[in-house]
Amino acid sequence: MEYVKLGNTGLDVSRLCLGCMGFGVAERWIHPWVLDEEHSRPIIKKALELGINFFDTANVYSDGTSEEIVGRALKDYANRDEIVLATKVHFRMHQGPNGAGLSRKAIMSEIDKSLKRLGTDYVDLYQIHRFDYNTPIEETMEALHDVVKAGKARYIGASAMYAWQFLKALHVAEKNGWTRFVSMQNHLNLLYREEEREMLPLCKEEKIGVIPYSPLASGRLTRDWAEKTHRSETDHVQKSKYDATANSDRLVVERVAAIAENRGVPRVQIALAWLLQKEQVTAPIIGATKMSHLDDAVAALSITLTPEEMTSLEEPYVPHPVIGAV
Repeated sequence: MEYVKLGNTGLDVSRLCLGCMGFGVAERWIHPWVLDEEHSRPIIKKALELGINFFDTANVYSDGTSEEIVGRALKDYANRDEIVLATKVHFRMHQGPNGAGLSRKAIMSEIDKSLKRLGTDYVDLYQIHRFDYNTPIEETMEALHDVVKAGKARYIGASAMYAWQFLKALHVAEKNGWTRFVSMQNHLNLLYREEEREMLPLCKEEKIGVIPYSPLASGRLTRDWAEKTHRSETDHVQKSKYDATANSDRLVVERVAAIAENRGVPRVQIALAWLLQKEQVTAPIIGATKMSHLDDAVAALSITLTPEEMTSLEEPYVPHPVIGAV
């Protein structure tokens, strides 16, 4: 396993981050394909054995049960001081006018609930899951600063938003002497490259770590176009992200397949290798519901695509509607 600094910090993270959205109680989440605790724990243990020290979850995943499962597994299998544990806040966790968002009230309440579920005194990275249009960014940034100063989070990060929103948050923090975001968890893969226009250059300029989610486009980059899976048939979020651009995306998937066949490796390794070779990318967030998913992801670290292969993968891409930031 390779390790790199997260943005402009001294924090060492594995080159791959294990995304934990796939762990939880299916009945309490929108995705029926998530793994229960019995089947999640071996995946988490295997990730640790492979050298992954970076784990990302969120309060909303399976109504908090992802945090509970991850927290118990890491307590049993890992040294907390060597783990980089990340979670997120923003989406609705309970009914009522204050059940979601990034107000001071919501942040202060949700960080304590996340820590309790995770079974830890602090998280290493506390992230806003989306931009909150209904709360002044000054209120959000000061509350996050206070979370850090209270010792409940070591660093703060952000997720999918427009570049101007992210820059405004960075400016507000700097202006007031508050804690700055050190990372951006954004939507980036071979089928969705809109982040290359403004967000990635901004992160490079501001020395922000980039930890993309959905690096395999919910699995679409890893299989034949006509092949169906339980997730592809039931994941409505995936459909909303990619169905509208299926015709152009199919050409990209075919390029991935051709290069993978030529090299004699699974397609997942080619799709991840492309992302890992992007200068600004720190650690893609990989989902894993099978042991083979982890093995393939780690194997991608040893693949270096040629300039010609990079061009071949990128050439069919056409502009896509913005997804994730809204």
